[in-house]
Amino acid sequence: MNAETRLAELNRELPPPPEPAGTYLPVLQIGDLCYLSGHIPVRPDGSLIQGKVGADLSEAEGREAARAVGLAMLASLKQHLGSLDRVIRMVKVLGVVNATPDFRNHPGVINGFSDLMVDVFGDAGRAARSAIGASSLPLNVAVEIEAIVQVATD
Repeated sequence: MNAETRLAELNRELPPPPEPAGTYLPVLQIGDLCYLSGHIPVRPDGSLIQGKVGADLSEAEGREAARAVGLAMLASLKQHLGSLDRVIRMVKVLGVVNATPDFRNHPGVINGFSDLMVDVFGDAGRAARSAIGASSLPLNVAVEIEAIVQVATD
């Protein structure tokens, strides 16, 4: 089953691919690796998911924000590759959570992203990963995630 069929089964729709907010590329491909710049969580209506996990947002809301980042990242990949079926596997993920100093479950928040990748790509969605907390993020978004993805080059 292909990735887009899996997304439909999950009742998940890809948002429009995000436009760069600065002087950078959303996706840079070198050989069979795509380096994805930090993506942020956008709701279907285009608004940002903002706030600190542990104060403004619950852990579950943070996890949903990470899932929204996953959808945005898939939209960028699809725009770059033409098809998500060219994805061979997720390689490396760095997830950053905008969190209060006493919040401790950053990995639980970033699981929203990782779980979506496994739902879409199966075992190939599992990646090496780091999840860290930050005292602030651009635009006060709840999470920012970057990734490296291996893709078919033919």
